Amino acid sequence: MTKPRNVVVAQSGGPSPVINNSLRGVVETCFAMPEHFGTVYAGYHGIEGVLREELLDLSAQDREEIGLLRTTPAAGAIGTCRYKLKPHQQEDFERIVEVFKAHDVGYFFYIGGNDSMDTAHKVARLAHERGLDLVATGVPKTIDNDVGDAEFKLIDHTPGYGSVARYWALNVQNANEENAGACPSDPVLVLQAMGRKIGFIPAAARLADPDREMPLLIFMRESGLSLEELADRVNDTLRERGRAIVVVSEGFDVGEIGERKDAFGHTMFSSSLMSVEQIVVNYLNEVGLAARGAARGNVPGTDQRAQIIYASTVDLEEAYKVGQKAAQIAVEEGSGYMATILREPGPIYNVRYAHVPLEAVANSERSFPEAWIAPSRTDVTDDFVRYARPLIGDDWPSVPLVGGLQRFARLKPVFAEKRLPAYVPQAYRVP
Repeated sequence: MTKPRNVVVAQSGGPSPVINNSLRGVVETCFAMPEHFGTVYAGYHGIEGVLREELLDLSAQDREEIGLLRTTPAAGAIGTCRYKLKPHQQEDFERIVEVFKAHDVGYFFYIGGNDSMDTAHKVARLAHERGLDLVATGVPKTIDNDVGDAEFKLIDHTPGYGSVARYWALNVQNANEENAGACPSDPVLVLQAMGRKIGFIPAAARLADPDREMPLLIFMRESGLSLEELADRVNDTLRERGRAIVVVSEGFDVGEIGERKDAFGHTMFSSSLMSVEQIVVNYLNEVGLAARGAARGNVPGTDQRAQIIYASTVDLEEAYKVGQKAAQIAVEEGSGYMATILREPGPIYNVRYAHVPLEAVANSERSFPEAWIAPSRTDVTDDFVRYARPLIGDDWPSVPLVGGLQRFARLKPVFAEKRLPAYVPQAYRVP
């Protein structure tokens, strides 16, 4: 019988409300299959933790704490990173092999989005080239829902999106109450949603009002409208309804915003010099509203991806099961795959869990379907509503409270003993 090999699981990129439930799915499944999996480690802060040989021992944790990962949001448990392995960083690649060899690692699970799947793919390929007996498996995660293909054949949706969609559905309901009450003096309320280049998150605002009773306008990056056209549509709504709720994507083109980029080259709108919401509010007030009063704004920030109380129960379940599936794939299919969620045809929502080659999803980028953008360019169609509605679930998650505060998982800082010289990731070295 083959000796069980040790495991490293890590995550990368922006977190989600349910990312730790995918982590839990991987870890608990590995615990349940001791004939295949040995000690389970977490790369502390993603691939950076692997490079620095900072391996958090998950097998040494209390099982209660592992169970509490279910409703522990964001990435505080094992950390995340935005470190991209680029082709010229050969020392980084060699270091990963050295660390895995030093700790008898035979399985590597990487939880993340497009760039993370690229990292998992590169590690799988490198292991094969170096003759390392390593199974690398991807676990999908991204609130943007942009992993996969335009036909939704690689993956129907990514864990994390359903919870952020629910966040927006519920918060737009609240915003409508605010706007309805304050409209004599503040007739326009502008809300900025995450979504750099893709409109799935702002589109979810329509879930708050599927019958279109609110004076709700949705401006995605894909809308293709200018700032001037946005103002015209808002004023048209003011003339008709007397008030307007505007949901605008952080990636909506308003011109120069003094943008900053992360290590993946993605714009970090929440740390740029100006926000899209601020520019829109200022512009509306400058050109004038077709109603008495002023436009006001609100910019929900990282709380969109760090609020467990808004998490979708459907999303929680699917995040866990896709983590379980990843461990099963590693044993049954071998290296080079990502666990995936595929929707079954028919009017009743149901999914199945499968696998696709990492190569097919590495750096893939889905676009928001043009057919789901309404002719007005300020709304989405009922087809989108039918797609997204099942993902937000029908109930509140059960989050344990102790002393009136949420009880999150708290992992002990037990790390594997370092066996290699200290290492600084290539991208962080001073020239």
